[in-house]
Amino acid sequence: MAELWKSLPSWVRNIVVPILVLILAWNLIWFVVGVVSSLIGFLIKVLLVVGLGAAVVILVKKAAKS
Repeated sequence: MAELWKSLPSWVRNIVVPILVLILAWNLIWFVVGVVSSLIGFLIKVLLVVGLGAAVVILVKKAAKS
């Protein structure tokens, strides 16, 4: 691997490789942000469904008593 790195021209080592690393890091960061935001959205939807279900159960129990 060191031989391959040394065989590259200096402009590739100093310009092209850092730009590629920055692009890959940027994409990785946005991938993580997307996964986290989708998980948060999913949890919000689950909480909404559970809350609505609890409200329906409470209303049905109240209606059954009266």
